[in-house]
Amino acid sequence: MEKTKLSSKGQIVIPKSVRDAHGWTEGTEFTVEDTPEALVLRPRRPEFFPKTTLDDVIGCANYKGPKKSIKEMNDGIVKEARRMWKAFEAKNK
Repeated sequence: MEKTKLSSKGQIVIPKSVRDAHGWTEGTEFTVEDTPEALVLRPRRPEFFPKTTLDDVIGCANYKGPKKSIKEMNDGIVKEARRMWKAFEAKNK
């Protein structure tokens, strides 16, 4: 177990072996959770897409027909996945 100490400025150095093991580099941002037992640091994941709501994106669906059941939606997904796989295989022969 590694040791570190709190500086007069309230800073803690994360040991290099721990940083390397997690791939944390300079500039990595963390969220800090204060629990009764410990202080938990979690690296913040970059947000590749802005947060959206259903209302933000539902207009792109453009579907005007009757509602589809979950089975119908799943069948459609499987059908398209098979079509895409066949196209991929044909391209990579």
